[in-house]
Amino acid sequence: MTDRFPSWQKVAPRLVDVAAGRTPADLVIRGGRWVNVHSGEIVENTDLAIAAGRFAYCGPDASHTIGEETEVVEAKGRYLVPGLCDAHMHVESGMVTVTEFVRAVVPHGTTSMFVDPHEIANVLGLNGVRLMHDEALTAPINVFVQMPSCVPSAPGLETAGAELGPEEVAEAMSWPGIIGLGEVMNFPGVAAGNERMLGEIIASVSAGKTVGGHYASPDLGVDFHAYAAGGPADDHEGTRVEDAIARVRQGMRAMLRLGSAWYDVAAQIKAVTEKGLDPRFFILCTDDCHSGTLVHDGHMNRVVRHAIAQGLKPVTAIQMATLNTAEHFGLERELGSIAPGRRADLLLVSDLPSLKIDAVYGRGRLLAEKGALVADIPLYGYPEEAKNTVRLGRKLTADDFAVPAPKGKDRVGVRVVGVIENQAPTKALQRELSVVDGLVEADIANDVAHLALVERHRGTGAVQNAFVAGFGYNRRCAIASTVAHDSHQMIVVGTDRADMAMAANRLGEVGGGVVVISEGEELALVELKIAGLLSEERAEAVAAKAARMGAAMQSCGCRLNNAFMQHSLLALVVIPELRISDKGLIDVTKFEKTELFV
Repeated sequence: MTDRFPSWQKVAPRLVDVAAGRTPADLVIRGGRWVNVHSGEIVENTDLAIAAGRFAYCGPDASHTIGEETEVVEAKGRYLVPGLCDAHMHVESGMVTVTEFVRAVVPHGTTSMFVDPHEIANVLGLNGVRLMHDEALTAPINVFVQMPSCVPSAPGLETAGAELGPEEVAEAMSWPGIIGLGEVMNFPGVAAGNERMLGEIIASVSAGKTVGGHYASPDLGVDFHAYAAGGPADDHEGTRVEDAIARVRQGMRAMLRLGSAWYDVAAQIKAVTEKGLDPRFFILCTDDCHSGTLVHDGHMNRVVRHAIAQGLKPVTAIQMATLNTAEHFGLERELGSIAPGRRADLLLVSDLPSLKIDAVYGRGRLLAEKGALVADIPLYGYPEEAKNTVRLGRKLTADDFAVPAPKGKDRVGVRVVGVIENQAPTKALQRELSVVDGLVEADIANDVAHLALVERHRGTGAVQNAFVAGFGYNRRCAIASTVAHDSHQMIVVGTDRADMAMAANRLGEVGGGVVVISEGEELALVELKIAGLLSEERAEAVAAKAARMGAAMQSCGCRLNNAFMQHSLLALVVIPELRISDKGLIDVTKFEKTELFV
């Protein structure tokens, strides 16, 4: 993609000479067990010879490729595994820049990432995509960018900070790091033959790029078939085994995700382990991982381990995180396997089922060893125009978060957003709440909290109010965040309106992020000054602040696994059933606005 990483065409003569023994290799790794994802076998006593950042020779004895300057590494029977690929992910979910995300995941064996900068696009538009694209080109591993397709994700139902259409998509397709079109979330638009959505897909296919899918509905009827006909080549929104089967039967790749809060692999992998489907059209990915997961638990290695634990053969699970991904994006001659000509991205693994990684190589260069980064990856700075994007327009007060009740009522029925642990969908609930002094009150005893969306892109000062259930908050508190997929307005959840106002104003002061307030006291703050989404700090520092945020949420009574991920999706008006936007409550089963009061 860049001169730092020369193409195969430029180095082919040298690779041939190295394989033939006429020219010495740069690096030889001897005596390993070759995890061959092409043949699905493990080949004992294998040597690898690497030159110009690519594999030149993969076979039983590479002694003929060793010269005086060749570095020799003894594998000592360890497994030689292709570098892992994350087929669909959002860097912004880690609250860090691309560079910091790379620093966090390389020790876990990830050497290729396919990123959809959909979040920054909703704040900064095409310029935000370009900023992340240009940063990706500087990474020491393969970072490919998908051009966001839905900005805003649901036109007419929300207002984002920018708008992108077919013209912008066509322009981005000429950029060197663009690999395809990001997840097409407006599935009703595609199924209905919307000219704008089909225009973006056609522009991408015409450029020879891959189109990402996002069909977030359990209905596998006519609309699903119409969506499949509209061009998406993959889909990561399945949660059931029948979802995976339906997608693969339509010629789509079923992307099975395990993120910080999305646990969709176990149910869907049964399509392979129990139903016997061909695994070649199944791909593993993360979608969303926050910094704490990256630093402490892992990345794609965590997903592969989990898939193996569900009954997959280790080699099959590795295929789903390497070769299957590369083939999907038309890159099988570049990455995804250990074979001649491919980029020399590999892992030395001492135990295959647990994927215990001893060393990580990217383009033949040692990047990490024994779980620690050894390569120097400097910080990457963002321009000032990417910051100070939180515009509230005025100071908010407790009254802004009040919900007036219909006159004469002492109890009212309301629609409530119900969060589901470890899943992206929500439930459309109904609850009866008390009215005090003409205002509808939260019901802590029955786990119903206030929910508000604060407009933060244009400084209108507007606030939409509703209610949410499932977080478990049992004391006076408020949590505010400018990470609010996908329009990234500000989401505030709380049990006390004064704390909610304090939390919202605090994020206005610091330029965005996440804050936890309880009884007028700030318990935790994660500053995200870049677009209100990304930190300027190292991943380890962000992970520490995120851990304090999680602990603060727990101190307020929340027991959900990675509850912030659920918090950040409360405005995601493309996943059923009920969400909030700057327009009000949105019924995502019908894709229309609905009333708060029943």
